[in-house]
Amino acid sequence: MGNEINMTTQTLKVLKPFLEKPTEQIAGITVIRQSGLSSGTAYPIMLRLERQGLLTSKWEDGDPSKLGRPRRRYYTITPRGVTVARQTFSDLTIPQEAAVEELPILENA
Repeated sequence: MGNEINMTTQTLKVLKPFLEKPTEQIAGITVIRQSGLSSGTAYPIMLRLERQGLLTSKWEDGDPSKLGRPRRRYYTITPRGVTVARQTFSDLTIPQEAAVEELPILENA
């Protein structure tokens, strides 16, 4: 298991917002909203990606009583994370020429 990166559909949904804004810190709740995943799915994935060095995170500064809400955890994709995520998405994309070459030729009946 160790450092193995398991790129499931859910993991790719979590990574997508980070690739759209690779230099920004993104709150976990924002990732949840954009990915459409539940918090019970998204947060463990983000924790795993952080342990694998693809994301970093930090707690928002501030006192929850002054903020009027719990502090947010902000995540940032690492340079390695950008490389791995882009490569994974690239591997999933079929070049248009290859897709056309693989289409069956339909004859008029």
